Amino acid sequence: MAIIANIKKFLQKFPRLCSLSLGALTAAALPPYCFIPCLIIGLSGLVILIELSKSSQQAFGIGYWFGFTHFAVGFSWIIHALLIDPERLGWLIPFVFILSGGFFGLFIAIPCFFSFFFRKPLAKIFALSTAWTLCEWLRSFIFTGFPWNLLGTIWIFSDSAIQAASIFGTYGLSLFTVLFASAPCVFFFFPKKKDIIISISIIVFIPLFLFTYGWHRLQKYSNDSFSNIQIRIVQPSIPQQLKWQKESLTANLQTYINMSKKPTDKPLSAVIWGETANPFALNFEPEYFDVLKPAIPEDGYLITGTLDYVYDGEKWRPINAMQVLDQNGIYTSYGKSHLVPFGEYIPFRNYLPDKLKPVTNVIADFMPGNGIETFYIPKIPPFSVAICYEIIFPGAVTDHKNRPEWLINLTNDGWYGDSSGPQQHFAATRMRAVEEGITIVRAANSGISGLISKTGVVIDMLSYNQKGILDFYLPQELHTQTLYTKYYNLTIILLCMLFIITAYFSSRHIE
Repeated sequence: MAIIANIKKFLQKFPRLCSLSLGALTAAALPPYCFIPCLIIGLSGLVILIELSKSSQQAFGIGYWFGFTHFAVGFSWIIHALLIDPERLGWLIPFVFILSGGFFGLFIAIPCFFSFFFRKPLAKIFALSTAWTLCEWLRSFIFTGFPWNLLGTIWIFSDSAIQAASIFGTYGLSLFTVLFASAPCVFFFFPKKKDIIISISIIVFIPLFLFTYGWHRLQKYSNDSFSNIQIRIVQPSIPQQLKWQKESLTANLQTYINMSKKPTDKPLSAVIWGETANPFALNFEPEYFDVLKPAIPEDGYLITGTLDYVYDGEKWRPINAMQVLDQNGIYTSYGKSHLVPFGEYIPFRNYLPDKLKPVTNVIADFMPGNGIETFYIPKIPPFSVAICYEIIFPGAVTDHKNRPEWLINLTNDGWYGDSSGPQQHFAATRMRAVEEGITIVRAANSGISGLISKTGVVIDMLSYNQKGILDFYLPQELHTQTLYTKYYNLTIILLCMLFIITAYFSSRHIE
C-alpha cells in the first residue's frame, strides 16, 4: 500500500519525465531485442499515467512524450544512414532525431487522449489497444506511409507466436499485444475481484493462444518438400560508402558478376541481386548488357535491382526498379511504387519556401511505379516484387485479385550499418510471409538475405555484413490461403469494434 502510494506521488509529480522514460523503455521490446518485460512495464505505466491525469490535455501530453522517445529510440538506426556522408548530411542528425519522435509521437498521443475518457483502468486498456492499432494503420498511408516497428513484431523471436498474423495480420497482433502488456496496470488500483479475474485472464490467455495456435500451425506445414527450381542470391556486402563512388561502380558490378558465375551442381533457374545492384541504366547504356550477360544463367534469368529513368513530361526522373534479364535482354521490369518520404522524395516539394529548396535538393526526386503486379515468366512460378521499404506494408505486397505464388524482396540495408535497422526490416519481411502465407526470397546488397517460408520461418539466410552466395531450391508448395488474405483488414476492423464495445460497457459498469 505504502509503496504504491509513493509511486503514485512520484508519477503525479513528474509525469513528463516518467512518460519519456517509459517510452524509451518500450523500444527495448522491439526487434532485435524483443525484451517483452520492458513493454509490460512501459505500457502498464502509461495507462497508470493516463488514469492519474487531471485532464484530457494532460493525457495527450503524456502520450506524446511517451511516443516521442518510443519512436526516436526505435528509429535511431536512421542516424547511421546520415553518417554514410557525415560532411554533407551529418548536420541533420539532431533534426532527424527530434522530427522522428516529434511527428510520430502524435500516433501515441491520440490513443492516450482517446482512452482518457473511459473511466476505469480495464476500460482504458481496451480503448488504448483499439486506438493504438488504428493509429498504426493510419501511419501506413500518411505521406505514403511508414508502418515501421508495428508493435505486433515484438513476437518475432518466436516462430510460433507470430503465426496468429495469418488470422488477423500484424495490426491485429498489435491490438492483442497492447492489451496484454497494459493489463497488469489494473492491479495498481486495487481492483475488485471481477477485474482481477479479467486481467489475469488477459495476461495468461493471449500468450497461451499465440504459442499454442502457432505450434499447431507450424506442425501442419513442417513437412514442406522442395522443387527442382534452384535460385541463387548474391550478397556482396559492398560498403555503402563505396557503392556509389564513380570510380568503384564498374568494380562493384564485376563483384556481383564473379559471384554469380560460381559453379553449381545443377543449373540455376535464376540469380537474384539486391536493390540498385546494377547502377547502369540499360535503356541508356545498352553496352552494359554485354557486361552483365555472363551473370545470366544459360537457360534462366538474372533478377536485379537497378536504376532506370522515366520522362514525366518535363524532365527525366530516376526510378528505383527491378529488371528481369535473359540472354536476349530485358524480359520485364517493375518500378518501386511506395517511395520513402524524405529519402526518395520530399512531400509537397513544390510548395516549400524557396529558402528550403536548396536543403531539400539533397534528396532525389524519384518517380513512383505503377503499383504491385504479378509477373509470369517461363519455367518460374508467378511472383511479385517488393523493393526495400515496400515490404513493410501489411496487405499491400501482392495483387489481391491475381495473387503470386512467391515474392521477391530486393533491398539494401547497408545504409543503416550494424544497427537495429536491418533486423527490424527483416522482421517486417517475415511478418508479411505469415500474413500472406507466401514464400519470400530476400536479396540484399548488404543486410540480411534469405529464404523465408510461407509460415515466416527462416529456412536459410546470409547475415548482415556476410559476403557470399546462397543457393537453394524453392519449396514445392510456395503459398497457402490465410484468413488474413481472405478478408485483410476487415478482421481488424471487427476486432476494434468489439474492443470499443467492451471498453464502453466496462467504463459504464462501475460498482
